[in-house]
Amino acid sequence: MNEDRISGNWKQFKGKVKEKWGKLTDDDLNVIEGKREQLAGRIQERYGYKKEQVEKELKSWEDTNKFKW
Repeated sequence: MNEDRISGNWKQFKGKVKEKWGKLTDDDLNVIEGKREQLAGRIQERYGYKKEQVEKELKSWEDTNKFKW
């Protein structure tokens, strides 16, 4: 998937990310800008989750929202 498409999808899904992981700030979301690894890292940082837990939550969120990176 090209970067323009990811960026467009990211703008669409930003609100859903904030609903799921409310501890993420607007600054976090601006830094993430659709990058899955950045999102995982910020979730880990804000919530103190282990990598496995973050991956499980992200996978579930992606499936539920039909979001593709």
